[in-house]
Amino acid sequence: MRPTITVTDQDDEQDTGKVPGRRMSLPGDPEDMLIDEACRELRLPAFRERFIDLAGTARREQATYKQFLLDLLQVELADRDLRRQQRLLRLARFPRPKRLEDFDFEKNPNVTPEVVADLKSPTWVREGRPLVLIGDSGTGKSHLLIGIGTAIAETGLSVRYTTTSALVNELAEADASRRLSSVIARYSKIDLLCLDEFGYLNLDRKGAKLLFQIFTEREERKATAVATNSPFTEWDKTFGDARLCAAIADRITFRCTLIQTGTESYRYQATQESLFPTPN
Repeated sequence: MRPTITVTDQDDEQDTGKVPGRRMSLPGDPEDMLIDEACRELRLPAFRERFIDLAGTARREQATYKQFLLDLLQVELADRDLRRQQRLLRLARFPRPKRLEDFDFEKNPNVTPEVVADLKSPTWVREGRPLVLIGDSGTGKSHLLIGIGTAIAETGLSVRYTTTSALVNELAEADASRRLSSVIARYSKIDLLCLDEFGYLNLDRKGAKLLFQIFTEREERKATAVATNSPFTEWDKTFGDARLCAAIADRITFRCTLIQTGTESYRYQATQESLFPTPN
């Protein structure tokens, strides 16, 4: 005789008493194979992987059918959220893993933890507001840029990281092969564009114009985060053309959140401390 478990559904209760509990086959029965095949067909990988364990738990705890079904659905939803996060992080193309939780605020007092914490919320991204990180090399701009981008990707929004020079080169190649419109359209759909090393290299007029098109397409619709070591007053050196520079600066700074990371490199400080440790 096949072993069974009894799972009582509270909806089966009547005024005259409880009807006999319905029966559910124990894990290991022939039905397992049918469930497995159905999960494959319906593309429910977490459901398929966990249903035997959860069925055993339901038997021990005498769970209702509804609770057992809810547990399975919650497992599948959690797995889908995790896989979506992982996919969005891969598509973001971050050069290295960086998280905001690992940022050392004590070594960089210029950065306010409360401001950074607010940027973990997707609200500013959905509003299409810019973010500008300004500071010298080694002050944590890239760490913050990647960390914020990672946090936003984990909320379910699309993120793309690139250096400014790489983006301009991609646009120039697309223009040469008559694919510029499609590339700009693709970048216009990304929820958060993280541009690192903004202002590190001087751009010719063509490169500046191509970059300007990206900002124009995204203006007040999609969020752009920029990390630069150049103050606003020096941006004209990057773009050459004063009017074009003013137009780009206007689009980046309108309603932006500005974080100034300062001038003291904590990477250099860490190197100094490792080479010349302070005596106890």
